[in-house]
Amino acid sequence: MVAFAYTAFGLIGFGSTVIALPLLAQFFALKFAVPLLMLLDLAAFLLLGARVRKRIQYAEIAWMVPFIAAGMAAGLVLLIEVAEQKLLAVLGTFLLLYASYSLIRERIGRGSPPILSRAWCAPVGLAGGVFSALFGTGGVLFAIYNAGRIRDKDALRATNAAMIMLSSLARVVLFGAAGLLMQDGLLVTALLLLPAMLCGAWLGNRLHAAVPAVAVVKAVYALLVIAGLLLLARSLPTIFSL
Repeated sequence: MVAFAYTAFGLIGFGSTVIALPLLAQFFALKFAVPLLMLLDLAAFLLLGARVRKRIQYAEIAWMVPFIAAGMAAGLVLLIEVAEQKLLAVLGTFLLLYASYSLIRERIGRGSPPILSRAWCAPVGLAGGVFSALFGTGGVLFAIYNAGRIRDKDALRATNAAMIMLSSLARVVLFGAAGLLMQDGLLVTALLLLPAMLCGAWLGNRLHAAVPAVAVVKAVYALLVIAGLLLLARSLPTIFSL
């Protein structure tokens, strides 16, 4: 699961957590899986970041930082206070909506993404910050915004990866303050999964120039639909019984 998720990350610059989390949530609690993938994201960017740093559009990131920070603070409170089954239902719904919307756009021939005004950095930054703290999935929202602002393929990939790195660094501080990084087995599990992450990221980088990104993205969206349905099937019976 981790190797596949980080192959997608190496190919398109985002998507590792949104792929891996709904699958790992079948085995680990959210409060464990989210910090686990955050640590792997940091390691992945250290591998990829040196190669793409010159293409990062820092101005686009700077405008979003205050909104992302505010959203993360709210998301952390929700992660700690809200029952996990309800959060799983939210994650499953988010994955279904995002993947369905994206598959429909692919099917009708989306062309170039519409150009977005910089004013969108406020709602996207807030929502992305919330989902980053809750599930580590804010990267997909940042990627949608960046696609509407950046036309160069390599610059877009680099900026997406940099925003994931920024999000991960901020979450290290927040999760550390909340004690989520001190959970038994977290660091050991991250170390055990590190080889799978490295292999996936390496493979994605090697395939970046050879494999059409569109084919990869379609496969990711299809997987997200399945993962979203699994999460809803797991969480909704418990919620309705409360």
